[in-house]
Amino acid sequence: MNFKDPTNMIEWIVYIALEYKDMFLQGLWITLYISIVGTLVGFIVGYLVGIVQDIKINKDDNIIKRILMRLLKIICLVYVEIFRGTPMIVQGMIVYYGLLKAEVNITPVLAGIIVTVLNTGAYMAETVRGGINSVDKGQKEGAWSLGMSPMKTMLLVVLPQAFKNVVPEMVNTFLTNLKMTSVLNVIGVSELFLVAKTAGGTYYKYFEAYLVIAVIYFVLCFIFNRVFMALEKKLGNKSDYVLATEYIEEKM
Repeated sequence: MNFKDPTNMIEWIVYIALEYKDMFLQGLWITLYISIVGTLVGFIVGYLVGIVQDIKINKDDNIIKRILMRLLKIICLVYVEIFRGTPMIVQGMIVYYGLLKAEVNITPVLAGIIVTVLNTGAYMAETVRGGINSVDKGQKEGAWSLGMSPMKTMLLVVLPQAFKNVVPEMVNTFLTNLKMTSVLNVIGVSELFLVAKTAGGTYYKYFEAYLVIAVIYFVLCFIFNRVFMALEKKLGNKSDYVLATEYIEEKM
């Protein structure tokens, strides 16, 4: 095969992959960077929002505390509904161009991370809340009977088990983010999709260029999926806990 002067589809695929390998590697790095950082920070945001949503407001609490908690719950609810109810591509454009219009100096990559964090946090919040509720109430009552405060019970008893329950959904969210970073090309993030679009436009070989990144996405998802499956097995068999997503579906 003559890869220096391609004449058929296979040769063009190899030629584009070799010709633009540095750009593809750079795009791969940006894709992984946004996906990993966005998922990890978004998971923390989702955990905090999920905890807030699960807090019960007692009638015995003072009125200021009840008002503040109610306000905090409303803010979290609005945040979750907005980011779950709008496309990520639209969120990216609003965040990036909105901040630029407000004269905030921001790079496309940073805007992409912010959008991924907020989007992940909104989806993980409901999963975390389901994970918390999936922990048997008897364990909470047992901890309270031993003299543990509600906060200590949440940190030492409930959250560790909830974390194990939501790991499968966290894995799915990361794999989704890995692929959804492609929409961030609309704000100029040089991830894999934008690189393929640039490479394909040079020779008008878009099909071949997109096939290259399709293979890259597939290999990435395949590898990470196997790694996370091994991690999930270490946390325990599925029979040992209730998946948060299954708990949510049962309650709906």
